[in-house]
Amino acid sequence: MKRFILLLMIVIIGYVSKPLWEEPVQQFVPSSVGDSIQSAVDSIKDNPDINSVIGTLNQQLNALFANIDNFSSESNDTNVKTPELSVPEDQTFSIHNIELGDSKAEVEQEAGEPQRISENEYGVNWAAYHDNYENFIMVAYGEENSVRGLYTNQDLIASSTGIKQGSDKQLVREKLGTPESSIRKGLTNYRINSNGEYDVFRLDNSYITVFYDKHENNTVAAIQIIGEKLEQNKNAFYTKPNEELKEGLEYQLFDLTNASRAKYDLPILTWDNDARNTARGHSSDMAENQYFSHVNLQGESPFDRMREDNIRFYSAGENLAYGQFSSIFAHQGLMNSLGHRKNILREDYEYLGVGVAFNNESQPYYTETFFSGPSVS
Repeated sequence: MKRFILLLMIVIIGYVSKPLWEEPVQQFVPSSVGDSIQSAVDSIKDNPDINSVIGTLNQQLNALFANIDNFSSESNDTNVKTPELSVPEDQTFSIHNIELGDSKAEVEQEAGEPQRISENEYGVNWAAYHDNYENFIMVAYGEENSVRGLYTNQDLIASSTGIKQGSDKQLVREKLGTPESSIRKGLTNYRINSNGEYDVFRLDNSYITVFYDKHENNTVAAIQIIGEKLEQNKNAFYTKPNEELKEGLEYQLFDLTNASRAKYDLPILTWDNDARNTARGHSSDMAENQYFSHVNLQGESPFDRMREDNIRFYSAGENLAYGQFSSIFAHQGLMNSLGHRKNILREDYEYLGVGVAFNNESQPYYTETFFSGPSVS
């Protein structure tokens, strides 16, 4: 306990005495449909006098150690057990030992109760199952509560071909063959232009999207499986927006971010409504005025907008994406861009709000507002 408190206070002292301004980090990375994503990071400029802060912290540190004997440590046995994965019996892939066609009862026997249910781009819901974002999966149900869609970005993938999380892209293509080059929606063929970040395969009457991590040697990072009928029911590339879809995409991107943080043993972020409102405002402004930038048309930065909304922060960051038709594709694209990835996996962030808006072509704009400091929600 002494060691933990000492480490904590050292981190705090170092944190408040860091440079008062960090240069913004901005990246442009093409997405699957030729769209872009951007990120920015900042430290608050309005810190109080550093010497005063350090003096106060030293007093608190002395008080803590004067009373250290009043604390007792307890063993930490909170690790979540990873399920033992079995080779799928009927299909090429399973996730958390679940395959397309399984019943909701079978899913919940394997994964427990859903932690969130939210509308997705297919007009059905994603049910998110996890234990504090470990063993994270999303499941979409169809008729008679049978599984019609699956997703995970954690080590829950099993395959009759031996493919799993961390497998090499070359192995995936050797085992599954040539990826699809297009997908038909209604009377239109949409070309799949993934820039090597993912492959789509048509197997087992389903569309299997294998996402690769560019920063881990193009190995398998995540997988999405969508039943052919569910995919074909979505007759356009973009789904006509509504309030339920907007909120669904927001919460899904939040959950995906935390699932990635859990994968890398980082603290889980807390949802912040005020940050969501700031993010929504910027997404709406970009969608309505047809621009894409951290700096709005009034010259305001993300951090100006946060201060205007009375969000107090020690450090903050913003990720932007637009054009990706789902939060899954947006998140995987963000993880493949170093600036965004750094925001997603930044250890000292505490809060996140996500805001989504749609332009007149139903294309979604995503804004993620990260920060550490006293939440006002």
